[in-house]
Amino acid sequence: MHIATSPAFKENARAALANAGLQKALARSGPSFIARRAAAAADLPEFETLRDTARDIKNHALANLDFYLEAYEAKVLESGGKVHWCSDAGQARDTVLAICQAAGARTVTKGKSMIGEEISINEHLEKHGIVPVETDLGEYIIQLRHELPSHIIAPAFHLNMEDWEDAFRKAHTDLPADRQFAERRDILIEARERLRSKFLAADVGITGANFLIAETGSSVIVTNEGNGDLTQTLPKVHIVLASIEKCVPTLEDATSLLRVLARSATGQEFSVYTTFSTGARRPDDLDGPHEYHVVLIDNGRSAMFGTDFQEMLRCIRCAACMNHCPVYGAVGGHAYGWVYPGPMGAVLTPTLIGVEKAGHLPNASTFCGKCESVCPVRIPLPKLMRHWREREFERHLSPAGVRGGLAVWGFFARRPALYRLATRLGAVALGLFGRKKGRFARMPFAGGWTAGRDLPAPEGDTFFARYAKAQRSGAVQ
Repeated sequence: MHIATSPAFKENARAALANAGLQKALARSGPSFIARRAAAAADLPEFETLRDTARDIKNHALANLDFYLEAYEAKVLESGGKVHWCSDAGQARDTVLAICQAAGARTVTKGKSMIGEEISINEHLEKHGIVPVETDLGEYIIQLRHELPSHIIAPAFHLNMEDWEDAFRKAHTDLPADRQFAERRDILIEARERLRSKFLAADVGITGANFLIAETGSSVIVTNEGNGDLTQTLPKVHIVLASIEKCVPTLEDATSLLRVLARSATGQEFSVYTTFSTGARRPDDLDGPHEYHVVLIDNGRSAMFGTDFQEMLRCIRCAACMNHCPVYGAVGGHAYGWVYPGPMGAVLTPTLIGVEKAGHLPNASTFCGKCESVCPVRIPLPKLMRHWREREFERHLSPAGVRGGLAVWGFFARRPALYRLATRLGAVALGLFGRKKGRFARMPFAGGWTAGRDLPAPEGDTFFARYAKAQRSGAVQ
């Protein structure tokens, strides 16, 4: 099992800010995601309408999930496959292991799967003598480096070219030591040559699923490398790992969601490969697995229904929220300490591992709202993070200093006249003290801010005072 370091988020963040290599990678890669997403959205006039449609599709699917999951299972059985219902990570791991052992598997190839990371399937297979091989290029290198993904669509987002070269030289010791890595193509060629034999030797292939279609019993994956196709067609057994909320009603619904997925994730109209798999190989098929298994995993999702966090189940794992998040852009994904980083992780991680362990994450946000503004299924991420902050406060999990500060603020906020007087006096005092330089380099009780930036001195009156003055003058109604 992955050990969560989310309780040490502050320490993780400080280390990330001091990591020159990570900061180089974030500065290089981060802005490109934002620009490509903006261009893709601008090129599609109906993009905002599609976001509404995507939200409504997911809401309908979640409201009727029991029906659609049963319909999906019936179609999978009809096509020669089998569905395994798993309530938690342990049951899912044991189910996958049993399928692999029944197939006599020694090597398993894997396509990128965040639910696979969530249930720690690689470690479980290795413990039982089965070798899992990640075939997504980014997942492959972090497997060599024994790391978790730092991003849900770009697992090696935190690495630079020199990191790749170092990892390949350490892992591929049978190749000439003097070989050159002059450009990215050299990395790709070496990875392709190394993985080709793995694809051919694998007894079982494991993929995730972007969507499960109740109408047809199909699983859908989107990739840009083609490794997913090789993983699910060459081995004799294909295992699909998917959490229950991935189910959508119809093929048309899936294609509507695909229209916002790639544009939000990578700025593409569609990923290079969008693959639909339906059951095991039929007699007249030229390729495909002899066995098709779908491992459906709950692992805390059903407990989210009917709660303040149900809207999080709409997530289609595009990563747009983290691509636009200033906090993620400063510290990267590993600082969040578990499988899911960024704003979506700040909501989902406390749900799955407990707010006691992950309470820092909903607080690791500027609440600028950019995550909600770019989410293709319009998840109100700041609102959901605020719900977690409320629960943290109610359970007395937040630091004493924070609770004390909120108590003082609450005292004044419940007394509007006193609040306005105190803020006006405070603004005047700070304005006088900071008049010479116009800013404060250090200030009591504000060290967390002034340690990294100056605090501007107030100028003029408070908002309340200026608004009241404008009302008296008739400037506002």
